[in-house]
Amino acid sequence: MNKQVQLRLNTDWMEKMQQPFIIAGPCSAETEEQVLQTAREIAAIPGVTVFRAGIWKPRTRPKDFAGVGQIGLQWLRTVKAETGLKVAIEVANAHHVYEALKFGVDVLWIGARTTVSPFAVQEVADALRGVDVPVWVKNPINPDIDLWIGAMERLNQAGITRLGAIHRGFSTYEKTVYRNAPRWEIPIELKRRLPDLPLICDPSHISGKREFIADLSQTAFDLAMDGLMIESHMNPEQALSDAAQQLLPADLAGLLEQLAFRSNRSAEGEGQAFLEVMRRQIDFLDHELLEVLSRRSKLVDRIGRFKKRNNMTILQVRRWEQLLENRLEQARQIGLDEAFVRQFYQTIHQYSIRIQSNVMNAPENGPAHTGKTNRKNVQSKVG
Repeated sequence: MNKQVQLRLNTDWMEKMQQPFIIAGPCSAETEEQVLQTAREIAAIPGVTVFRAGIWKPRTRPKDFAGVGQIGLQWLRTVKAETGLKVAIEVANAHHVYEALKFGVDVLWIGARTTVSPFAVQEVADALRGVDVPVWVKNPINPDIDLWIGAMERLNQAGITRLGAIHRGFSTYEKTVYRNAPRWEIPIELKRRLPDLPLICDPSHISGKREFIADLSQTAFDLAMDGLMIESHMNPEQALSDAAQQLLPADLAGLLEQLAFRSNRSAEGEGQAFLEVMRRQIDFLDHELLEVLSRRSKLVDRIGRFKKRNNMTILQVRRWEQLLENRLEQARQIGLDEAFVRQFYQTIHQYSIRIQSNVMNAPENGPAHTGKTNRKNVQSKVG
């Protein structure tokens, strides 16, 4: 069971912001000319209210461009004075916080590489104690919603009530067309646990390529997210970091104009009646689906007992390959998305391994499977 999550949130500041809430700007502040020219062009785009630029960049390799440092904060102060845009930067330690506040930065965000470390988040939280500034928290690199929430709890305990979350996707060993897997179910679950928490999407870091940003942005809006953080550069091809995922300001303007920001309010009248009928049908089908999964699990349990009696391994590779190929072919015939069906059956297969592992490693005449994971046993059988 999930732990109860309670944050003291001040949501008035978001209600006063233009909806959707749009943050835009280059991945990195590189030169004064690049920052100011990009900011001037972005300031002309309707709907953009905050200009972002990376001052300190946490890079994978030590020789990669790691940001210009403090001098970039002077450029952002000029951006505020000249364009009227608020400015936002990423902070990863107490020094970053102190410098940002000294130069009047309006909005801070904590990056994915920092969120993953409770020590680093606590250092930032301690540096912000007693300061009234909006702080956005990107999801950790790995898909761990409790780690994400934990970072916001640390900030909240330090007195930060103007909190928000940024969905930027997750690193995964699976190859996808995106730089980071969206794993939409995780921000959806975050929204369920913290319905009053503002949540925006960073499609630039999910996509890794500018051609995917529009579709990802629309999906974010369709999932009731409150806004976007998009990287935009006056000359993306010459950018010193993440060149492939940055948009020209003119292209950003065109993208925002095409997006549909949908209302998440309840329907009324005939519309509400229609939704209720459709939802009741979905509820019925979900009930049937769970019943089928329960019956399937009992069959898996029986197979596990047979394998145990006959000293057979849990993993039967040929059978798994045939099953997956058969289900994918059926999915193609009935018009289901192949990637979805593959992921669905991979999840079912992992659960089946868990059931059979418990059966294999239970004492003789032990209880039937519980479905709970015995990680050590699973690894010994299929690792």
